[in-house]
Order: sequence, then C-alpha cells, then structure tokens
Amino acid sequence: MRKIKDIRPIDVKDYKLYVIDQLKLPQETVWVELSTYREVAKAIKDMIIRGAPLIGIVGAYGFAIGIRQIVEENRSLNEAEEVLETLKNTRPTAVNLFWALDRMWKKFRKWTEEGIEGKKLVDALFKEANRIDVEDYHANKAIGGYGQVLLPEKCNVLTHCNTGALATSGWGTALGVIRSAFEMEKDITVYVDETRPYLQGARLTAWELLQEGIPHYLITDNSAGFLMSKGLIDAVIVGADRITANGDVANKIGTYSLAILAEAHDIPFYVAAPTSTFDLNTKSGKDIPIEERDETEVKKCGGCDIAPEGTKALNYSFDITPASKITAIITEKGIISHVDEEHITKFLKYRGI
Repeated sequence: MRKIKDIRPIDVKDYKLYVIDQLKLPQETVWVELSTYREVAKAIKDMIIRGAPLIGIVGAYGFAIGIRQIVEENRSLNEAEEVLETLKNTRPTAVNLFWALDRMWKKFRKWTEEGIEGKKLVDALFKEANRIDVEDYHANKAIGGYGQVLLPEKCNVLTHCNTGALATSGWGTALGVIRSAFEMEKDITVYVDETRPYLQGARLTAWELLQEGIPHYLITDNSAGFLMSKGLIDAVIVGADRITANGDVANKIGTYSLAILAEAHDIPFYVAAPTSTFDLNTKSGKDIPIEERDETEVKKCGGCDIAPEGTKALNYSFDITPASKITAIITEKGIISHVDEEHITKFLKYRGI
C-alpha cells in the first residue's frame, strides 16, 4: 500500500477554532483563529471554509464557542438560540450544517435540563463537536474503502469541485474514494474540473492531489464532454451537499451537466457522501433551497474584472442532479446501487439510520 499524507483543515486549541483560509490556497497556507461564534459564522458565509461535511463540523464547534462566550460573560443561556440561528443562517443548501447544529442543540437542551452549566457545559459541548469531527473522518475512510472497489485497476476519474480533506475533517468523500484507490496502488489519473466561479477544483483539489503525488490534469469545466467522447474518462465521482428522500442530489453547480454527459457516454456517475447528507424530510430536489451568491463572483476572476461594467450575472452555487442519472451513492455504511426512494429508505432503515 502507498503511504498517504493526512491533511487536516482545522484545529482546536484553548476553546478556539483554527482553520485553513481556503481563499488563500494554493498560493499560501494561512491559518485563521476563530474565537467567537460570529467569526465562525462569517468564515462559513465568506467561504473561508467550505464543503458540506466541514461546514457541519465547523458549525458544531461554532455553537460550542458561542456557549463558551455566554458562560464567560455571565450572560443568560437563553441567548443560545441566537447563536444557533446565526450559524444556521450562513449557508442554506448544505444539510450537514443543520444536522450538526440540531445535534448540538439537542445535547445542549438535555444537559441544561439536567442542571449541567458553566465550564462543565462548555467542555461537554466541545467534546460533542469533537465527536462529530472524529466520526466524519472515520466515515470518510469507510466511504473511500467502499468506493475504491468500484474503480478498475487502471482508471481515469473525473471529479468536480473539492471533495477532499479540505471539505471534510480529513481524507474526503469523492476525493477520499480516489485517495483510497491510490493507496491500494491502483493506477489512477484524475481529471480535475476547474469549478467556476470559485475555482475549488483548480485551487483546492489540484493542491491536494499534488500533496499526495496523485497524477492529475486540470481541465476547463466545458471540456468534460469532449474528453468523454475521446474515451479519456472511465468514471465520474462527485460529492453532495444534500440528498433528498427520492435520491436527487444537490451539489456544486455544474454537477448536473456532468451527469447528463456521463449518461450520454455510458460512463458511471457516482456520488460519495456520508449518511448525514441525506435529508429524508425533503421529498425531491425541487424542494431544496439553492443558494444564489453575489454576481461579482462570476464577473471577476483572481480579483480582475472579466466582464463589461453593467453586465448582469447569475451565480447559483448548486444545481440538482436527478436520482435517475446516478449510478450509485457511496456512503460510510455501504453502497446504494439502486437510487430511488424505496431503496434509500430500506438501506438507511436496515442500518439503523
């Protein structure tokens, strides 16, 4: 087996959170200290950190930090709800954030009802956030183990956005599958979509692959179909920000186009995500709120204007890929090979989720 570098995007010291500023990569690696819950909220909203699983983890730590602030300043714990809502209102699409915050809120309510308060309450909340953190890492490793089996010994894989260590607690989801395949000494070459407008593929995925020594090519987003037509792509693996009850997937804008192209060229299209990404309360993709960000992100690149002044732009961050276009969903509990509501419900119920 090959040795794989363990990249870690966050750290916790003295009740403070430290994160890699992903807006600064790949030019420089800068760690940012987040000592208040509003700083955590801003880091999520401004995409200093991003990736559905990592947003959930950071949100959990942010809640613990917010309660620490309340306790240290001798304020009422009734203000905890403001902390919760501030963090929930940062990004609307990735369900992992709401899953993690709901878990923290339930623990907070339970412990306060039991009379736990002060430093004991703060310590308990930080430990719970750490559990979410550690669980995500092990889930990613399991996703990688299951997913790598789907890739042949020699495989050209196309991926979109960043789904690696920088989007999670470490290892990654879709990129974690690629890491695991490479670790098993499979002959893997990765084709990395640049992922406009934030260029997470170019800036982050390529950076991670370079750290690991995994062979890769950076490609423009609109060249994927041509590469498929030339027989250069054997599989597509993407992550997910939310998976609905019927198997529709919300992911970074451009994912839907890749699914259509993969189907047209008879190429398997895989989604890799932890079970915390499933939102069974949302029936289908049409019910998912899609974040629309500032149009200037589209009209600029690297800080430079690339469109005429006065031109309007649309900047949807995510799109919806119908379940019918997905070959399989890879989770830490196994692989869902029939992507529809019946099989998803049975799969999750059988595994106690």
